Order: sequence, then C-alpha cells, then structure tokens
Amino acid sequence: MESNESSQSAAARFGMFMLALDTCGPSGSVALGRLAGRDLEILGQTELEGRSYSATLVAAVGELLAHAGIQLKDLGGIVAVNGPGSFTGVRVGLSAVKGLAEAARIPVVALSRLQVLSRISGAPSAALDAHREEVFLRLETASRAPVELLAGRRELAAIHPAPVRIAVCDEAAADLLAAAWPGTQLVTSAAPSAADALRLGEARLIAGAHVDLALLDGHYLRRSDAEIFGDAAGRRLQGA
Repeated sequence: MESNESSQSAAARFGMFMLALDTCGPSGSVALGRLAGRDLEILGQTELEGRSYSATLVAAVGELLAHAGIQLKDLGGIVAVNGPGSFTGVRVGLSAVKGLAEAARIPVVALSRLQVLSRISGAPSAALDAHREEVFLRLETASRAPVELLAGRRELAAIHPAPVRIAVCDEAAADLLAAAWPGTQLVTSAAPSAADALRLGEARLIAGAHVDLALLDGHYLRRSDAEIFGDAAGRRLQGA
C-alpha cells in the first residue's frame, strides 16, 4: 500500500515542475519548466556568467522558483548537465544539484552537453572547444552506439570515416574540424542551454532513469591539470 501511494505521489510530482542546470561552458544557465500533459512549458531561464557560478547559481535557482510561486519541494526532478567542459564549472554545478536534490529528495538525471548540442542541431555528432587545439567530440553512426572522447589533430586524422555532419557552436571547434575533415558538413548551432537540456531530459525523468547522487560525477573526458602535473611530479620524485 505504501509503495502504491509513493508511486502515485511521484507521478503527481512529475506532472508539475522541473529544473535544469548547465554550468559547463564559458557561460551557463538554469531553467525551470512545467509539464502539463505531454507538453513542457519553459517558465523561465536565467543566464549565468562563467566566472561567477559559485556566487550566483543557487540565487538564480531561488529567483526562478520564487517567480513561479513554488518551493524546492515542489520540483518533480532536476536535469544536470554534467560535462564535458570547465572543471570548475562542472563541479560547481554538480555540487549545487546534489545539495538541492538531497535536501528535498528530488530525482536527478544527468546529460552530456554534447548530447544536448547534437539534439538541438539535428546532427548525430557534435563537438565543443576543449582548448589546447582539442575538441570534446561525440561520434554517432547508424552502425554503432555514440562515443564521446577528447580529440586533437592526431586523433581526428585517425578517425575513418569522418562524420558526414557534425554540430558545432564555437569558432575554435569549427576551425579545427574544418582543417581535419574538409569533407564534413559543419552544422552551426547556438550553444546548448539549460532549457534545451530540460527538453531532452524530461522523458528520462518521467521514465525514472535517475542517477544515484552518491555516484553522480562530472563527465570530464580530460584529466585536470592538477592530476596531470601531479603525476609528472610524482614520476620525477621516483626517478630522483
């Protein structure tokens, strides 16, 4: 009996409000939506400056909830974009998601920013600038499951066949791909937003494809500088 009541309660929550957070890119956003029947209405989205996530993210969430006249406990789910992107941005975003979700016992789903870019552009593959003349890359073909990786010029040159179409939203990624794959069509898109993630993650929330908050981590694709240089320093000490 308790299980049935719990299921009904969850279903009722999923007919209400959902929140999405994306702090992976140079700028970020948070969005609030309401599910009515099969239609998702975006009630609001707040843009965030990349270097101020830690100071503005939670306040932006509070303002969206207040404007809609609801509280944290009224949320039926949270969509977290967990990378790839800035290490600091991803960590700040996921820390906020965990804090919000644990406090009110809100289900969470995690999405790759590359997957969101692919979906909004209509191209099966996608790429984002990873700096250092590298891209975060999502490759999807009819013959294999999607793969996401970090790729520089050498890795791109080794990929055969190259994608027919690939989504980009920044100039650096477009330039790198154009040089490596001159025959590939670059589909230029706006940068993915929290509202885009909410539209993609909505079905997962309703289907119950939730993540364990204890296991929720960043989808980095690259080790941090601290890890890289720490390993190098350790090897030097061992060889001394």
